[in-house]
Amino acid sequence: MTHGVSFPADADGRRSTTRAGRAVVADALRPVDPVGALGAEQETAWRSGYVLHLRRLVEAGVAGPEAWLAIADAGLDAVRRTLVVAADDGSEAPLSSLATAPSKRTLGTVEVLGEGEPQVELVLPYRGRELRGDDLRTQLDAWVACGVMEPSVATAVGLVIDHPEWLRLEGRTVAVLGAGAEMGPLAALLRWGATVAAVDLPRTALWERVQRTARAGAGRLLVPFDASVSEDGSFGADLLAEVPEVSDWLAALDGRLVLGNYLYADGGTHVRVAAAADALATRLIAARPDTALAFLATPTDAFVVPREAVEQSTRAYRERSGAAKLVGRPLRWATRGRLLHRAYPPAADPGISDAIVPVQGPNYALAKRIQRWRAAVARRDGTLVSFHVAPSTRTRSVVKNRALAAAFAGAHRFGVEIFEPDTANTLMAALLVHDLSTDLPTHDHPWQDEAYAAVHGGLWRAAYEPRSALGLAAALGYASART
Repeated sequence: MTHGVSFPADADGRRSTTRAGRAVVADALRPVDPVGALGAEQETAWRSGYVLHLRRLVEAGVAGPEAWLAIADAGLDAVRRTLVVAADDGSEAPLSSLATAPSKRTLGTVEVLGEGEPQVELVLPYRGRELRGDDLRTQLDAWVACGVMEPSVATAVGLVIDHPEWLRLEGRTVAVLGAGAEMGPLAALLRWGATVAAVDLPRTALWERVQRTARAGAGRLLVPFDASVSEDGSFGADLLAEVPEVSDWLAALDGRLVLGNYLYADGGTHVRVAAAADALATRLIAARPDTALAFLATPTDAFVVPREAVEQSTRAYRERSGAAKLVGRPLRWATRGRLLHRAYPPAADPGISDAIVPVQGPNYALAKRIQRWRAAVARRDGTLVSFHVAPSTRTRSVVKNRALAAAFAGAHRFGVEIFEPDTANTLMAALLVHDLSTDLPTHDHPWQDEAYAAVHGGLWRAAYEPRSALGLAAALGYASART
């Protein structure tokens, strides 16, 4: 029985993710691109054709900040109108009802204090080494030089290196939605001595692992607790069904709140948890207006990128090896240009990096787009937002897909670096600390906010359009795995 935030049921009781996703994307496009909206509405092969429409959402917003924000507003409104809150008896209420819905239970708090000494400097694990100080700066500069990250990353992380006192995030409580996520900042923040409020499903093994992490660290972990149920189910909460409960619990905590969304789920459940997290953010900001929001964007999406990224990609394409040119020309001819073509028109300013990976599916893409819309709207409305593109990472949820695992194994041959989880989550946690500890730069267009301090792994600055190299990367990855 489906309960909590869900897709609406049709007359036969089916909850179609395709119908809902198509409607949300079409409604998001409608204010600025009615032709694109019609195309999305009439797409008959949504599970493969969605890629075009998700890119069009970005293209339509480049025209100006007003267009970008109109799409974000319309997209969020469409999510609120399309998704529902399903009750156990089969009845449905609008998603917007969560803004004022009463809690059905009160969550208490269990506090777990770290038993270790706090790390008093930024240390980044990387390929068996622990980088700090000048060694870390050297690695950041190397990543920038080879196009793995935007230069603003090195600047921001450099400030954190200079100000290790920021690491404790004194006076703040960081709520981590998806406390068990490999890409989340929970472990790093607790090593640094910060206060973390952990939200995740009531699963005993998960909470045992999270509490071990807390005790090994030096921070303060706050865990939602319900003493009225059995011990095995006492920790955690199901955000899909308990937005009011989680919101009320977080709103009562001390410290200035930061709501960080690190949730992931398979298939349509990812859209459901994204919508639930967005409803939670709306409710929490209403209760605590000084709440900050934090997001990690996937690099396998479509983004607007600065002219400098286009120029580096163009140079890489022009200066590729003779062997690459020899192989690339017949491949492009044989596939009618689908393989190994350049990433951007040479003079594009700005460019659009389209790294959407069709195998990840339309639900994943829509869930991540909801977060981008919320970040843009919240920033416009005066909320402090930490938003960064995070690198492709060898997390369990990704490498269980054999095609993606193979593509990751061959990605380095095309100028893309795949990160290990401990490197990626520490680096992204350092960027979060930076954003919460200093004034963020202001930009003329929201796409520039998304591009700021992006760790895209090289997808924006490599020679080839990512999808045109994905199949070959996977083939090379399969081959290397067999040898």
